[in-house]
Amino acid sequence: MSLQEKLDQVKKQFIADAPAEAVALIQQSTEDLIKSNIMDQVLGPGDLMPPFTLPDTNGQMINSKELLDKGSLVINFYRGVW
Repeated sequence: MSLQEKLDQVKKQFIADAPAEAVALIQQSTEDLIKSNIMDQVLGPGDLMPPFTLPDTNGQMINSKELLDKGSLVINFYRGVW
């Protein structure tokens, strides 16, 4: 089974199990995001990311330029507890 097939299965199960109000809210939010054309602003493969400063998992501010001066940079975003 492909990843997309697994994701489709999880989505189908969520829709079957979740309250109708929650499903409607999620679907409306998804439609709103699509209509906003937000994907036109997303970086694609090969695009350069602008410099940034973000907190790491310990709350320490990390500057991308300083890290890039040392070599390649891999970024992992954690969703958090929400």
